[in-house]
Amino acid sequence: MIILWIFIIVALFLFISKAVLIVRQAEVIIIERLGKYRATLKSGIHIIIPIIDTIRPISFGSRYLLRIDLREQVLDFPPQPVITKDNVTMQIDSVIYYQITEPYRSVYEITNIVYAIEKLTITTLRNVIGDLTLDETLVSRTKINSELQLILDEATDKWGIKVNRVELKNITPPDEIQEAMTKQMKAEREKRATILLAEGEKQSKILKAEGEKESRIRVAEGEQQSQILIATGQAQAIKTLFSAIHEGVASDDVITLKYLETLEKIATGNGNKIFIPYEASGILSSLGSIKEIFKEKHVEKK
Repeated sequence: MIILWIFIIVALFLFISKAVLIVRQAEVIIIERLGKYRATLKSGIHIIIPIIDTIRPISFGSRYLLRIDLREQVLDFPPQPVITKDNVTMQIDSVIYYQITEPYRSVYEITNIVYAIEKLTITTLRNVIGDLTLDETLVSRTKINSELQLILDEATDKWGIKVNRVELKNITPPDEIQEAMTKQMKAEREKRATILLAEGEKQSKILKAEGEKESRIRVAEGEQQSQILIATGQAQAIKTLFSAIHEGVASDDVITLKYLETLEKIATGNGNKIFIPYEASGILSSLGSIKEIFKEKHVEKK
């Protein structure tokens, strides 16, 4: 009797453990009743009828999962050989970020999600790269990612899967192509260095010539200002001299002597030419009378 009660208690415990399901957040469980879809259990506590109600597993790669994860997942595929438009074979490593949005479809519309996405990605990648050359492939990574994401998202929509993002991790050309690219890059860098060096020398010469030009202009301007100041000073001296002579009511002889002294000072300047005004002829004509005055003084002394 005791053994019977123990058996009943154990059976009841197993029945309850199979009948009560706790589904965690961001997970769902597909329930079938007698082999037919009955419900999709979301997060929370649920009660099912054991043996009659069973959990439908989902094929996920090499595994079978009883619970479907609704969070975003990552698939990192190994490098795949791809041929470009100009017949260059390269290895491309891709990563896909996807999310199951409709668990019912992901269970009943496709047998293996991971395998299906992998094969679809490889064929799509080959089709996209096949329309591009090697150079276009290397510089159009963002464009390729966007195009792959649109194609994969549209193709996997009937499976209840949303492809959020596709990334090309590595693009590896053949060794000979890499060597040629390295040489080309080195040649481009040397070319740019030569151009920058030539531009630097050109700018240096231009700046040096402009500096010499500016220096000569400043020297010339300084000499000009110096000559102007000298001429202005001489003119002012002459003007002051004549003003003093006129104010002192000097005789013609004194005026003549002062005029000659002024001419002598002017002649000692930087200029080598002297222009005597026409009015000076009257003053110079008095030189004879001055000569006579000196002769008379000389006779008297004797």
